[in-house]
Parts: sequence; structure tokens; C-alpha cells
Amino acid sequence: MQENTLGKGWYGMAGPLFHIEDLHVSVEDKEIVRGLNLTLKGGEIHAIMGPNGTGKSTLASALMGHPAYEIIGGKVTLDGEDVLEMSVDERARKGMFLAMQYPAEVPGVSNANFIRTALNARLGEGNEIPVMKFHRELQAQMKRLNIDPVFAERYLNEGFSGGEKKRNEILQMVMLKPRVVILDEIDSGLDIDALKIVAEAVNSMRSPEVTFLIITHYQRLLQYIVPDFVHVMMQGRIVRSGGRELAERLEAEGYDWLKHELGIEDETVGVQA
Repeated sequence: MQENTLGKGWYGMAGPLFHIEDLHVSVEDKEIVRGLNLTLKGGEIHAIMGPNGTGKSTLASALMGHPAYEIIGGKVTLDGEDVLEMSVDERARKGMFLAMQYPAEVPGVSNANFIRTALNARLGEGNEIPVMKFHRELQAQMKRLNIDPVFAERYLNEGFSGGEKKRNEILQMVMLKPRVVILDEIDSGLDIDALKIVAEAVNSMRSPEVTFLIITHYQRLLQYIVPDFVHVMMQGRIVRSGGRELAERLEAEGYDWLKHELGIEDETVGVQA
């Protein structure tokens, strides 16, 4: 995949340091994330795996400031700045990006206008990208992701299939060039060809100026995006960390061996999370 021509790195900034300390998150008075600790540095790819209902998607949404998720304890910082004090749009302007498990449809807003507006918000007043340059880059990236050019003018995600929505999230990622990328089950609903295209896009962005947090159920994705660290989440916290070999063992043997080692009978947080 060719390099994004909108500029190198995240507008000349140094590699990110994203730190999560003793994070607790609740939904409707039910604690879901229960004391999670994690540090991500520029150039690193971290994968979080775990059974359903263990808090993975709750973690992703809470980090981006979804209003349904209440932070009841802990700290999150990006380069020393308090992320939890930032609004959602402030987090995005600082370089945080979430590719959602279930992207929303936005009638009335074209895909191209959405991405260009978001990109210009990051670039700042007076630094907006010229329209023609933006559309050339957008069409080039759509071609590399095997997205029909007509999707640029369609309303955001409206009528898109599950796989098209996921590739559209990756299109936003490569256009916006974030510093902290959170991918929430981006592989679900993708056939092997689409999975390879998505993985190629992620790998093309790998640099000391970007860090990735990839949430997935399956080791299959990690065959194409090789993580530096693999973490297992149960009961709303990280219970085991390792390298790619940990993901391979989980794929081969499931989670029962780990639950047995840790003395965990019910790995969930009591609700779908």
C-alpha cells in the first residue's frame, strides 16, 4: 500500500505515550472495567483478546468518551495530558481514533464531507487541506481499500454492509492519520480478502508516531497484523499478557486453561460488555 500523501506522521509530533492506570468504568450503575492498567508507546501494537462479556468494547468506548460509559476511577493520559477531562472532539483533535464495532449510519452527511471536516478540524484553522488534494488522496485510498468510488458521495455508512462499514472505518483511519488507534473487532464480518486489505492498511501506518490497541476475538487477524503485546481480558481487567504466542495458544486451546490457572470460574462481568 502506498504512503498517505497528506503528510508524514501526525503533523510532525513525537511518538505518543498513552497510559491507562487503575481504570474503572460503569454502565447503568454496573461496574464493567475493574482496575485496568495498560501503557502504549509509539510504534507498538497491543492486542486485547478475551471471551464475550469481559469488558473489551466497554473499554474502547470509554477511552473515546462515549457518554453511556461513566468513569468511576483511575486515570488516562496522552503525553501527560488528562484524557478524561477532554471532550470527545478534543480527544480526536489530540489524535485519538476509534474504529467502532458497530459504526453508526449518518443520513444527510456524505462520506467525503465527513472525513474532510474531521481532517480539517485536526489541521486547524488556516491549515485546511485544499479540496482537490483531499479528493485525490481520498480516491487513491479508496482504490487501495477496494471501496467503490461512489461511496465517497453516499451518506455515511447508510445502506453499507457490515464489511463495507468496517473498511470505511479503516478509510477514515488512513485519511485522518491518528496517533492512538483503537480498533474494536474490526475483523468481524470480513472475509479473508477484506481482512488482508484491512491488515495491509494498518501495517502501512505502523511507525514510531502511532500506537495501536486492537480488540479481537480471533488470532486470525493477528496472523496479518503481528502484535508486540497480547493481553487477555477477563472480569473487566487484564489477567495475562504475553507475545503473539499467547494468542496462538488461545486459538488452539481456548480460555479454559487460563481460567483454571487463575482460579476464575466466571470470566464475564455479568452483562454483555
